[in-house]
Amino acid sequence: MDFDKDFLERLFEQAIESPRLRQSFDLRTSSADSSQRILNALLSGTVVPIHRHLNTSETVICLCGKMDEVIYEESDSNKEVPSLREVQRIRLCPAEARYGCQVPMGAWHTVEVIEPSVIFEAKDGAYAPVTSENVWSYE
Repeated sequence: MDFDKDFLERLFEQAIESPRLRQSFDLRTSSADSSQRILNALLSGTVVPIHRHLNTSETVICLCGKMDEVIYEESDSNKEVPSLREVQRIRLCPAEARYGCQVPMGAWHTVEVIEPSVIFEAKDGAYAPVTSENVWSYE
């Protein structure tokens, strides 16, 4: 399978039709595959909740577009109501020779899409959905 311009354009077309303004393409060979590899087309305005992966780091490579990977840490300014504070913002933009990053295991993170982008994401281990305790809640 080739990931050429036509393939990425079709992925963007599907993202436009999605209410979430993004579309993923699973690169695993089967549901039993013991790795996580996807292409993800992201449009400006998509909202990816702040989340974390407790058992794996995440490799993100930007194939096209421009976006920021935003890393947070929990703030202990008020121990009764935990909050997050931004600690790193990593610009991903191949046109600027900024190709990718590694999100550390357990780090809270999200993305902010500046221009329509396609990223390759890889994580260790078999796919497991992010659980509610690993999605940041502002309540």
